[in-house]
Amino acid sequence: MDTRMSPLPISVCLIAGDEAHRIARALASVQGWTAEIVVVINDLVTDGTDQVAAAHGARIFSQPWQGYAAQRNFATQQATQPWILAIDADEVVSDALREEIMAVFSATTGIGSPAAYSFPRLSYFCGKWIRHGNWYPDRKVRLWRKGTAEWQGNPHERLVVQGTICRLESDLLHYSNGNIDQLLGKISLFSTLFVHQTQAQGKRFGWLDLAVRPVWKFIRAYIIRRGFLDGWQGYFIAWTEAYSTVTRYAKVIEAGRKKE
Repeated sequence: MDTRMSPLPISVCLIAGDEAHRIARALASVQGWTAEIVVVINDLVTDGTDQVAAAHGARIFSQPWQGYAAQRNFATQQATQPWILAIDADEVVSDALREEIMAVFSATTGIGSPAAYSFPRLSYFCGKWIRHGNWYPDRKVRLWRKGTAEWQGNPHERLVVQGTICRLESDLLHYSNGNIDQLLGKISLFSTLFVHQTQAQGKRFGWLDLAVRPVWKFIRAYIIRRGFLDGWQGYFIAWTEAYSTVTRYAKVIEAGRKKE
């Protein structure tokens, strides 16, 4: 990157809890070539995440946890630039993605240009980049014109965009699950949130869901989407997703019977 170039008119928006151990890598990947970094931290953070963010030139805001979508929308509201780039503390903008974004902004970005851009996310797990299965390309909409989109949903929030979304092809790097325990540890939390969500929506599931959905999850991840090409990691991920699925629907059925 040519350091003599003016920063792009982008506010990088990031929400965080206790992330001092890994947020520096995320912030370093956007520092210098973007005009602003906004970090919103949970008000219970005590590990120095705010200090690490400040060292990378971030504007820091602290507030009680409001949920993923609400917290992200709050961060967006603090941005001063016309474009927003959202990343997480466990993500890194690759050199190739940075160069692709810079190339986009060197072209016309005025009236008639897309409202948002998506790009693939490449995850690292147990010493391997996972390039197949349900984990890739895992395309995310993370770069958008301010005022054209809003985060919705909890816990798996998504950006709802009003306007055209164009595709970039370079990867956002994802270091979410460093080992097996971290991956398995999320199943209980997300399955419980899934139960609450389905109950709030009045949805009902039965034995057919419990029997079919996990099997289909494995077949799609490991065979149809070629997870077998990712070695033992791909095999384990496919089985983990099947186990996560059966856990979710079993807990929904259990919760329904308790309610009755």
